[in-house]
Amino acid sequence: MRTHFIAIGGAAMHNLALALHDKGYHVTGSDDAIFEPSRTRLEKKGLLPAELSWFPEKITPDIEAIILGMHAKADNPELLKAQELGLTIYSYPEFLYEQSKNKTRVVIGGSHGKTTISSMILHVMKYHNIEVDYMVGAQLEGFDNMVHLTEDNDFIVLEGDEYLSSPMDRRPKFHLYQPNIALISGIAWDHINVFPTYENYVEQFEIFIEKITNGGILVYNENDPEVKRVAEAATNPIRKLPYHTPEYTVNNGTTYLETPEGPMPIEVFGAHNLNNLAGAKWICQNMGVDEADFYEAIATFKGASKRLEKIAENGKNVAYKDFAHSPSKVAATTKAVKEQYPDRTLIACLELHTYSSLNAEFLKEYEGALDAADVAVVFYSPDAVKIKQLEEVTYEQIAKAFNRQDLIIYTNPAAFKEYLFHLKYDTEGIALLLMSSGNYGGLNFDEVKTLL
Repeated sequence: MRTHFIAIGGAAMHNLALALHDKGYHVTGSDDAIFEPSRTRLEKKGLLPAELSWFPEKITPDIEAIILGMHAKADNPELLKAQELGLTIYSYPEFLYEQSKNKTRVVIGGSHGKTTISSMILHVMKYHNIEVDYMVGAQLEGFDNMVHLTEDNDFIVLEGDEYLSSPMDRRPKFHLYQPNIALISGIAWDHINVFPTYENYVEQFEIFIEKITNGGILVYNENDPEVKRVAEAATNPIRKLPYHTPEYTVNNGTTYLETPEGPMPIEVFGAHNLNNLAGAKWICQNMGVDEADFYEAIATFKGASKRLEKIAENGKNVAYKDFAHSPSKVAATTKAVKEQYPDRTLIACLELHTYSSLNAEFLKEYEGALDAADVAVVFYSPDAVKIKQLEEVTYEQIAKAFNRQDLIIYTNPAAFKEYLFHLKYDTEGIALLLMSSGNYGGLNFDEVKTLL
């Protein structure tokens, strides 16, 4: 099948391109900017465009599918040419549905926890040599790509993002997958540039539930009041399976999960991750893995990339990085690290990097999010605010929003780096937590590893 990607360099797009290439498709693509690791990964498969730009002459009548990335604009020259020729144009999620419409679709949705739960499920499947197709939002240990597609596998596990499908299709991605088995991990207002009110955001999850196939299954987190309300209010003919945070203990920096066979040490920690684990268990059981086999496999799960990822440790100190940026996830992650290391000084650093977090009106949602930290630090770049064409955010607004008198605020990447590098790692027991979907204005995390 001849397939052309408009904006092939994106994290999701290039992984789909690699998956289709591995499946035997004839894949081409264009982009005006391609960064690492996409560049090297595409180059290894011979899929890297010879030149960076848009080339409408590449769009020919023999192309059977155009896949349009979010990075492409509605006036993209290649898109206009494809429309002129009447070619079939798919958004990323539309094409994934097309590839999986004859499979059992397992869709993991929620404002937070999607990647971790999807990763747990895939880890268990791989541990037990059960072949499944998948699409996840992070690179997983032991998996070559973030997307894997076959003709033969019965199941596909899809991370159900609520963000928009494409410049032409303003529907949330997870509305297009029509799950046979669905999970909702949590609902906490996000993406305010697209969903301007909390009610509008919650409505997207109500629609997601409506899209579950008749006779399908909804697994939902009953510890989240909004999820519980939305799930219980749904009237379509589906089976509903609630889950909650299981019992666990923490002893000398190790978390023990309570199981029918007694306490079991696990690699991940924090109430939110134990809650994710409970959801993953229900999904795996509905994919044919019994409870005992699930526990055996999950004991070796170390976490998804950038999700409470340990980057350094010595006898006295430990450092983690985490993708957390929404208020609820920041609060859960900060609390989890403090619970795991109660006798260490927790220095929690948060970069305000997303549209929502840099919005002056949304900032108040962060009140209390860093309360579990002994030392709370917020970094944001005024340049990022300008690039996103948002109103200026001030020190005073941030300090008021977090409602913490001792909050440390940095706007200069060099000053923030100097702060990190002059902490007293040699004399104190420190747990350093770096939370961001960015990199603090260019922080090299490999250099952070050398501090401990």
